[in-house]
Amino acid sequence: MSEAHAPLPFPRTDLALAATRFAREIEHPAIYHHSLRTYHYGRALGERRGLLPDQDYDDELLFLGCVLHDTGLSDHGDGDQRFDLDGADLAVRFLRAHGLADDRAEVVWDAVALHLSPEIAGRKRPEIALVTAGAAFDLGIEGPGPLPPGHTDRVHAELPRLHAAAVLHDTIVGQALAKPHKAPPFSLPGELLRRHTGGTWPAWDRFTGWGDHDGYAPDAAPAPATGPVDRRG
Repeated sequence: MSEAHAPLPFPRTDLALAATRFAREIEHPAIYHHSLRTYHYGRALGERRGLLPDQDYDDELLFLGCVLHDTGLSDHGDGDQRFDLDGADLAVRFLRAHGLADDRAEVVWDAVALHLSPEIAGRKRPEIALVTAGAAFDLGIEGPGPLPPGHTDRVHAELPRLHAAAVLHDTIVGQALAKPHKAPPFSLPGELLRRHTGGTWPAWDRFTGWGDHDGYAPDAAPAPATGPVDRRG
């Protein structure tokens, strides 16, 4: 990380510094800044919940999850899955190559892979939940409460926004236009692609298989269930 970012706190372990350099080298500057702001907002939101770094959660793991959470939106990380999963896999490959233990790498994988699923991530350990909370706050999605006065001004002064939300949108859609399977129906990438192209999702009776809707009468009594029966007792 450059000295310009020094006034903001972040873990200065060898691995944290290596991950920062890696993200900066492969990501668009706007996405890189978004990733670093995600950490600072996630950490601050954690403090609002009474969670203190390296007391209530592992600050290095939170930072690694934040700084690597959008690496799937880089050319280096652009695989054949949704970008959140591509990023999670890339993050773990990078961290294992730098000697991080599997159990710790798994926490980072979950943090990256779940950051588009706030309802799930929010129920996980703080190193996972705060990645999602910080990313959402940075994109202007309603958070759990205001941060201390001047906090966002300080973060934005050190890490300019550089049109982050617009760059994220265009990068997600660009990947999906090139590889539509990266934007499955009803996912966030899929919805952004649908709105961009003006497409529509298939109706449920066309989306599901096995012909379950053929001849279905909603008001009819259900057919008796069949299958193995436990007759013990």
